[in-house]
Amino acid sequence: MLTQSSTRVLEPADLGAALAVLRSAPVENAFVTARVQAAGLDPWRLGGEMWGWYSEGRLRSLCYAGANLVPICATPEAVRAFADRARRVGRRCSSIVGPAEPTALLWSLLEPGWGPARDVRPHQPLMASEKPSVDVTADPYVRRVRKDEMDVIMPACVAMFTEEVGVSPLAGDGGLLYQARVAELVGSGRAFARIDDGKVVFKAEIGAATREACQIQGVWVAPEHRGKGLSETGMAAVLRYALADVAPVVSLYVNDYNVPARAAYRRVGFQEVGAFMSVLF
Repeated sequence: MLTQSSTRVLEPADLGAALAVLRSAPVENAFVTARVQAAGLDPWRLGGEMWGWYSEGRLRSLCYAGANLVPICATPEAVRAFADRARRVGRRCSSIVGPAEPTALLWSLLEPGWGPARDVRPHQPLMASEKPSVDVTADPYVRRVRKDEMDVIMPACVAMFTEEVGVSPLAGDGGLLYQARVAELVGSGRAFARIDDGKVVFKAEIGAATREACQIQGVWVAPEHRGKGLSETGMAAVLRYALADVAPVVSLYVNDYNVPARAAYRRVGFQEVGAFMSVLF
């Protein structure tokens, strides 16, 4: 039994304790919770290590260290311990993302050695809804993307990713990993789109899903169709699907400078429940 503050890499036997921490904040932790529920804590299957911070023998905070570095329910003391470990192992992640306050502290500790970042987004409102929209009519043409429509949906996914992140997902491995992820979402019935005459007009995916909460990602409207309210009616449709088939709480996070998107999500019925921060390398 650990009796003092300590940090270590969690093992498969620690799964129950890790899930208890994750479930203490089901909406903000949906992304990592979904990964852990699917893969457990084995680093090879999880795609990274899960670091645990203990105080008085009890697991109290986590940090996922994979393609993303994600502090989870992290106290300031835990963040400092995670920063120490991160500095020792070196930067392996392409981003740091998580609840704004601990992520800001983590980045302030890592920036001297890891900076400069390509982009820092210090305040990304986390929004959530527990009921279908009452003010916006769901677009009846938004539906699940079929498996035989990968060649239709992929260009829209690439365009969305490039707009949002600032780099193409086709770089590096030619997009193999990104295409596999899109195929996974399509195959699991969590990719939605309005497709008119063979072209994507609106699209979004449910990227993370647990029994407690799910998270919408990749919201995109074709440039020539923007300003027509399709993001609102499309999101109303995806929200209805998500609540009916996936989880009782639906969330998303958005850049604070994207004022039109924030207003559209509020009209659909999403309310701000917190804030994330992202550091992109």
